Amino acid sequence: MATVDRWLLPDGIEEVLPPEAARIEAARRQVLDLFQRWGYEFVVTPHLEYLESLLTGAGQDLDLRTFKVIDPQSGRLMGFRADITPQVARLDAHTLRREGPSRLCYAGSVLHVQPRALSTSRSPIQLGAELYGDASPASDVEVISLMLDMLDMARVPDVHMDLGHVGIYRGLARAADLSGQAEQELFDALQRKAVDEVAALTDHLQPGMASMLRALAELSGGREVLELAQACLVEAPGDVHRALDDLIAIADELEVRYPELPLYFDLGELRGYHYHSGVVFAAFVPGVGQSIAQGGRYDGIGADFGRARPATGFSTDLKSLVSLGRMQLDEPLTGIWAPDSRDVYLWQAVRRLRREGQRVVQALPGQASGAAGEAGCDSQLVWRDGQWAVAPLAL
Repeated sequence: MATVDRWLLPDGIEEVLPPEAARIEAARRQVLDLFQRWGYEFVVTPHLEYLESLLTGAGQDLDLRTFKVIDPQSGRLMGFRADITPQVARLDAHTLRREGPSRLCYAGSVLHVQPRALSTSRSPIQLGAELYGDASPASDVEVISLMLDMLDMARVPDVHMDLGHVGIYRGLARAADLSGQAEQELFDALQRKAVDEVAALTDHLQPGMASMLRALAELSGGREVLELAQACLVEAPGDVHRALDDLIAIADELEVRYPELPLYFDLGELRGYHYHSGVVFAAFVPGVGQSIAQGGRYDGIGADFGRARPATGFSTDLKSLVSLGRMQLDEPLTGIWAPDSRDVYLWQAVRRLRREGQRVVQALPGQASGAAGEAGCDSQLVWRDGQWAVAPLAL
């Protein structure tokens, strides 16, 4: 390998250098403090674990995004986490085993085989919050509100919210008795808004059912979409009406809490269809093709761990949040410069200042005081009147 190649990183894998690393860490602390104020408890999950556990209940999409390796000790297949949410779901179902609602949050690096988009990282820092143990729309409203408060704290401008409900399509597909392949083909066509293709795939169904499925491709827009859906889906099964009622209840509450927030509804949007079970939501900003934060309801994910629990939550990439937001993170780097000396009284002064929360950088052998500015120091320790004292840095 050529010497120059030793410094190359794989595509989509990047280093984070100062001061950007400091900004990301400051944002992480602020967001986790926000989550704590809402009652969410912080958990840490492993970067690597057995594949069966890592992908349980997560669907094929996550399997395709997961790096896989062989554990040399056991010979079993392992994976680097590509999504922390299934790990937290296992923790709630199998480890904590609480009876009532449980609020958990997390922040950690994940690794993707392929990035979400060409311009995004394969090693994002996933940050999110999950609420387990409650199946009501109130839980969905809570996690959406928390997500919006996070974006507001990060000062992300011009946020727009997309809302949908996979239970509407799921209920219609079940009532139409579609085969697995037919359901997947129709799902793909709806995602592409391929109206003619949707019509062809539903041509063999009863006219009423075909009409309702075709309507999903065009039921997108403002609040009027929900009223139109109630009219178009009047003959739908009861579970479809319940899903639509939940979506309306969530929209009503969000409009009260965030009257200035633009809401967009898309009943053909089936983001995470094989993973989510209810409402799905995503936050967008103009000029960014991908959502900056997203989530939804995924009831029953803990079933494979022996305990199915209602669940809803959201996640975001912390690095993207910092780059898109205007959070006040850039506090000037200051500090106290200490000279290179083995004087015990100097050491005691340095130690005392650090314990008081001051940033103190001590010179190494051969470093002149001119290095203080490069180290971000604006003051220095000087010997004065028989003691070490802080004084302005001499220019």
